Amino acid sequence: MKALSQKRRHPLAAIALLLMGLLLTGGLYAIATSVNQAKADTTSFSASDVEEGGKLFAANCATCHGMGASGTQDGPSLVGVGAAAVDFQVGTGRMPMQMNGPQAQKKPVQFNDEQTKQLSAYVASLGAGPAIPEEHLLDEKGDAAKGGELFRVNCAMCHNAAAAGGALTRGKFAPGLADVTGKHIYEAMATGPQNMPVFNDSNVTPEDKRDIITFLKTIEANGSPGGAELGSLGPVAEGLFVWVAGLGVIIAFTIWLTSRTS
Repeated sequence: MKALSQKRRHPLAAIALLLMGLLLTGGLYAIATSVNQAKADTTSFSASDVEEGGKLFAANCATCHGMGASGTQDGPSLVGVGAAAVDFQVGTGRMPMQMNGPQAQKKPVQFNDEQTKQLSAYVASLGAGPAIPEEHLLDEKGDAAKGGELFRVNCAMCHNAAAAGGALTRGKFAPGLADVTGKHIYEAMATGPQNMPVFNDSNVTPEDKRDIITFLKTIEANGSPGGAELGSLGPVAEGLFVWVAGLGVIIAFTIWLTSRTS
């Protein structure tokens, strides 16, 4: 007991305990990360998809992203971004970029579905990352009420409570979510394109993402029950309309009233 007590008071004991704690924490973090990543990597591609995707990448993407997608001063590395990131960026026409700017603009797609799949396969082969979501998560049959609550907590501060979009800093913006496919909404949440944060499966589960998609598609299908949307921009647009219309009515009434008295 005396020898054990002396070892506990050894000046290096605290350092040894600290190192043991760091190693244990790092090990647990690595295990948790690998588990989450393994859940994301559910999409499989054929060897021919990877090969053809590599050819497409070299011809169309390597100028900015570098050979092997290692990145250049004109474009970031794509190693580890996953198939979902490529499917979103290419499938919405944001990539290849038309011009440099605060953020990539949505435009007509440059590749067909098969080519997009092949590019996704090639990038996915370079490193583990979020996969293209499975079909059952995109069936729009989740809980719309829960999805609305999740959307208002996590998304409405940028995309607007009605998903109409909104302005951000330095020329950037959060786009409106009408007419966006459920797959691309899911992929955006999983990969965090542009200025959007990443909502991985640890903080927004796949079922939660399904609920959010259901909510967005529900409000898109139902339209505006209150009449004219006025851009769904909230009280500023509504107040401006009331001010302009109300002022116009007052002026018109004043002109009519004075013309009668004369």
